[in-house]
Amino acid sequence: MANPVIVLDYNPNWPEAFQSLRKRIADALGDMAAAIEHVGSTAVPGLAAKPIIDIDVLLASETMLAAAIERLASLGYIHRGNLGVPEREAFFAPANSPPHHLYVCPPCSAEFRRHVAFRDYLRAHPEDAKSYGDLKRALAERYREDRSAYNTAKTEFVAELTRKSTQYSVLGTQPKARS
Repeated sequence: MANPVIVLDYNPNWPEAFQSLRKRIADALGDMAAAIEHVGSTAVPGLAAKPIIDIDVLLASETMLAAAIERLASLGYIHRGNLGVPEREAFFAPANSPPHHLYVCPPCSAEFRRHVAFRDYLRAHPEDAKSYGDLKRALAERYREDRSAYNTAKTEFVAELTRKSTQYSVLGTQPKARS
């Protein structure tokens, strides 16, 4: 199998890997980056995850995308376009780096805000993070050879957590428990 779905227990080295990647990206982008955030499951202590770091860069200005693509290319990143997700540009990571996904977002990006809200919600709600981790483990076992089916099977649960995280982010309060 070329690309099996693998979900591992939380690895306390993931934040360190992010910091190393963040430094290289920050050095290349300079003041073009308003923020560089560790998002996704590897950014939530204790959460099981695929061992791939997710990184979102928020640009300081929408006009900086072309220059950001060029600077990231100097590090070995390959621009892939938005892959059907508005307000987010994806990149292939350099071959010699830890496994990670890099996304560059304009300042108004709803996708950036959604990723940060989702991460922050899971950090603040370990019971939901545990449920999410348990689901991912079960689905990875069931759909190890079918990444698309794995992603589809967790869609409803992720949508519910996204709804909660958006409410949590906007209101600054804990949403009602899932029924």
